[in-house]
Amino acid sequence: MVDRNLRDFQGRVGRIERTHDAGGGFEADGALGMSYYRSRRRLRVPRLPGMIFMSVLILFMLKAGLHVVIGAEAYDQKVSTLRAGSEMDRFGSYLLQADPVTLGIAAQMRRIIH
Repeated sequence: MVDRNLRDFQGRVGRIERTHDAGGGFEADGALGMSYYRSRRRLRVPRLPGMIFMSVLILFMLKAGLHVVIGAEAYDQKVSTLRAGSEMDRFGSYLLQADPVTLGIAAQMRRIIH
């Protein structure tokens, strides 16, 4: 004769094993389990704005670093040389020209270095 309780127990064990195989589990009240971390993962901010911001920041830091290392006169001379070249050179000179942000970062770098 088959015990009905044993069949129910085996069914529950099977459901638990399938849940565990799928990556789930049972969590105690108040514990930070998988459901907490999975819900936080969905609230992610899009990466494109952050990547654009970091690229612009790196560009300004590189420009300021060059401005500090080679000096203001030499930097302006190099940008002028680019301005006299092809279309791509003119575009590069437009990007590399010393603007107020670059000059401000360069001043802070000089203050830290000296």
